[in-house]
Amino acid sequence: MKKIIYTLSLISLITWGCTKDFDKINKNPNGPENISPQFLLSNIIWEVADRNTYDQGFILASYLVQQSASVEFERIDRYEMGSNSEYWDALYRLLADIQSMKEVEGTNEAYAAVGDIMSCFIYSQLTDMWNNVPYTEALQAKEANFTPKYDLQEEIYTNPNTGLLAVIKNATDVLNNTNFSISGDIMFSNDLGQWIRFGNSLRVRYLIRMSNHFGQYPDLQNELQNIVDGGMIMLGNPDNAVVPYLASAPNQFPLFNASQGGYQEHRMTQTADSILTMWDDPRVEVLYKPTLKSVTDGNPEYKGLLNGQSRETIASEGIDLNDISLYGAIFRDQPDGVDAQIMQYAELQFALAEAAEKGFISGSAQAYYQAGVEASFDYYDVEVPADYFSRASVMLDGTNNLNRILTQKWLALFNCGHEAWFSVRRTGIPNLKPGPDNLNGGKYPVRYFYPESEQATNSENYQNAIHEIGGDNINSKGWWEQ
Repeated sequence: MKKIIYTLSLISLITWGCTKDFDKINKNPNGPENISPQFLLSNIIWEVADRNTYDQGFILASYLVQQSASVEFERIDRYEMGSNSEYWDALYRLLADIQSMKEVEGTNEAYAAVGDIMSCFIYSQLTDMWNNVPYTEALQAKEANFTPKYDLQEEIYTNPNTGLLAVIKNATDVLNNTNFSISGDIMFSNDLGQWIRFGNSLRVRYLIRMSNHFGQYPDLQNELQNIVDGGMIMLGNPDNAVVPYLASAPNQFPLFNASQGGYQEHRMTQTADSILTMWDDPRVEVLYKPTLKSVTDGNPEYKGLLNGQSRETIASEGIDLNDISLYGAIFRDQPDGVDAQIMQYAELQFALAEAAEKGFISGSAQAYYQAGVEASFDYYDVEVPADYFSRASVMLDGTNNLNRILTQKWLALFNCGHEAWFSVRRTGIPNLKPGPDNLNGGKYPVRYFYPESEQATNSENYQNAIHEIGGDNINSKGWWEQ
């Protein structure tokens, strides 16, 4: 699960004097000329992976995909979504940092290509969480464009020149042919080959996301097969796009230092309980803890809570929270028990299993499926039971294959940002039912609201955007899920 790395903290690079060399120091200390590309790269990778895992995966998306259930305060469990504006702002700031990394003294085409891959991941987050977003005009402040247009999600992904697929393809081509190198890469230790594998694996992620539209874009299906045939994709867990949290501050998993109340908000769900029980899956022992009551009674067992209940409902139902499982020790009791993650090999294998099952690519759905499951077990250092793939609820028997592939994928995406949410929105698997006290009329939400700042500072383009998507509400579906 772990790779040994050294992280760099971009806290303070220069301490200024008072008046000496005033003409030199009277400059923007955050300007690109003061930071080398390797320091920018380290900070970009760390912040992207950390935010994706904790702020977005653990704090928010875990409720949306019913891997966590809230007992009182986390109203997102009841679909009070809000705008998630802090993440919107952070993502666009990180995009600006990447632009700076591509322009500072000492940069080269390898930094630029790596930056393009990271930019595409960030833009995919933006469009998949909000729908149409500023893209082609997003970083034009130097040209005095402070009101960028919103691009259509379809164009953001598929435009043959500027779309995410095209940009990643170009970046991997550059990395495959460059003689330059990079430093400061805390994810892949400056191995450009792993960046190529990561970039191509992201292309698989996005092609599967768009697969409902392969009929309209047949070349995309061909592109998927070509990527698989090329072989330059993640080959195992050592290729995972993750950054381990560390035992020492400030790079510990944030839940380790969070309040006890914050930790106790995250409970095992009835959804997770039923699935893991059906599979008789030993990963439950890593992901969750036995209930306190059952441990005290000398008969440890795991028990989930129904999602989407208010604290009043929980009280009126007489639910004993001491008899509901908490998250596992790796999330709370160990500062370095988990990774900050962007993408794992297991997810890639489940995507290929789905593609093979649907006939989009050649190859064995069973082989991809089994590789994905084994990778997930290995990631958590859990041994696969000898009879696991022959169990009636796990085996691919031709009657319910996609449901089993995509449910295993849902579990493997634990805390990987909103990725499980995107998969559920596209496929409806697992079939997640809104809780009894949900605030969205019994409908499953598919986006966040646009940030309030967009209404105030980019009103005309904001109004055009909400007209195009059918309203600024949490039920306006994006292009790829229609």
